[in-house]
Amino acid sequence: MSDTDVLVVGAGPIGLTAAVELRRHGVACRIVDPLLEPRQYAKAVGVQSRTLEIFEGMGVLRQVLDACIQMRGQIMYVNGEEVGRIELRLPADVPFEFIGIPQYETERILAEQLPSLGIAVERGTQLTGFEQDADEVRAVLSSADGEETVHAKYLIGCDGAHSIVRKSLGLSFEGGAFAEQYMLGDVEVDWSLPRGYGIRATHQTDGVTDEALVCIPLPGRRRYRMSMLVPDDLAKPAATEGDQIAHGLEAGAVPELSHIQAVLDRLSPEPTRASNMRWSSVFRISHRIVDSYSRGRVFVAGDAAHIHPPTGAQGMNTGIQDAHNLAWKLALAVDGQASDGLLASYDAERRPVGEEVVGRTVKSAREGIGADSSDPDYVVRREAQLLISYADSPIVAPSPDADPGPRAGARAPDARGLSRDAVADPIRLFSLLGRLEHTLLIYAGPDTVASELGVIERLAETATTDAHGHLDTYLIAAPTADVGETILPLIRDVDGDFANAYSAVGTATFIVRPDGYLGYAQRDTAVDSVVKYLKSTFA
Repeated sequence: MSDTDVLVVGAGPIGLTAAVELRRHGVACRIVDPLLEPRQYAKAVGVQSRTLEIFEGMGVLRQVLDACIQMRGQIMYVNGEEVGRIELRLPADVPFEFIGIPQYETERILAEQLPSLGIAVERGTQLTGFEQDADEVRAVLSSADGEETVHAKYLIGCDGAHSIVRKSLGLSFEGGAFAEQYMLGDVEVDWSLPRGYGIRATHQTDGVTDEALVCIPLPGRRRYRMSMLVPDDLAKPAATEGDQIAHGLEAGAVPELSHIQAVLDRLSPEPTRASNMRWSSVFRISHRIVDSYSRGRVFVAGDAAHIHPPTGAQGMNTGIQDAHNLAWKLALAVDGQASDGLLASYDAERRPVGEEVVGRTVKSAREGIGADSSDPDYVVRREAQLLISYADSPIVAPSPDADPGPRAGARAPDARGLSRDAVADPIRLFSLLGRLEHTLLIYAGPDTVASELGVIERLAETATTDAHGHLDTYLIAAPTADVGETILPLIRDVDGDFANAYSAVGTATFIVRPDGYLGYAQRDTAVDSVVKYLKSTFA
């Protein structure tokens, strides 16, 4: 028998994110996976801007950027002719663009953080069952060394579309499946198409698409992950045994380079030869979502909770945000400092996101990304997962209807051009966020006078006490605000970028959660409303 605070089941990108974040919060945890070695498949490739913000907070952004390729856009061809081109450019207020990185590289980078945090993935270890009561989860693990019973306060199932955790909880997983089978291949090509652009080439007969080739750029010279329909000699019926969830990579016949080349010969925008195939597989697509992201002390995240088409590279990114959302809440619960409803907010916040992503990716797979909107700025922000809102969450303080944006529940915007004593160069707001604690940002507008400091500093003191010390505080002041005698860490909004991004004019109060979302946003310094908000999160 052994004890731990949290048992993480599954060491893909979702489980690794959960384990890294839990350990960064000081939570004792174990992470297990039945595979003896990580799979070297580029199953998920696209990483969204919002995920890069998370990676920045986790301290792995440099490693991710070193291993990635920028996704610059997509070029569309029909019957060999270019019919459209999308440029993937995010607005200037967003710090990161879209990138591509093979899933195995994302997993490697995350896994390399674990030893310095005091743990490692326990490979060749399978969860065979668990039971729970009001006090703990008792999980049975099986490995080459035999069986072991682990007593944990909580368990997170990050074990994929065929999740043992989900099945053991008895959660429903409603949805359907696409009839088509696809094949993937990681290959190099010798064409002259521009670097960093995805290629979508289709063949149409009388306006109806009957064949398609999708090429996603990977790091390396002219290397792509290619996706296309399975030829007849590789096709096989969907599984009729097991859980019958037809999703993901399938065992059996493996596409050869000749299968990829045959499709390129028919659909490539220019003559080309494929070579150096690293791996290939056949896969199916389903779309399903659980009826609850948690039951008791057990939670599901990532593909264990939601599966859908890969359109727009939403799956892994959504799962990483699941784990990121849950980890800081579990950390407070383990410390006994969480409010009664804090853990329930995981389902309340993340399941609506999962439902929206499943519905949208199914629609996008059939009609194309952005077919539902004529606003390109909205579409690109949505696909970058920058528009997720928890405004209806039970642990978010509703912003008054008259307040301008950003409102509570939204992603906290970054701001540039800030300055502070002893720092020579301008700094970004995100560089101030510790990403482990909540952050209280009090804005002092241009007309703020020194006599108002007492109110501001009492607000900060009260909030810190009610958050049990889990609160970093900064006074963000306009250049002319007379607050130079404050005892709070002082940041000057030299360029007015913070005031613009946060619609702050006079005094205002914002609380940024560890996951980068605004839990509180009001254009005043009312102590009572801040205290009420904090009680929804902290015991």
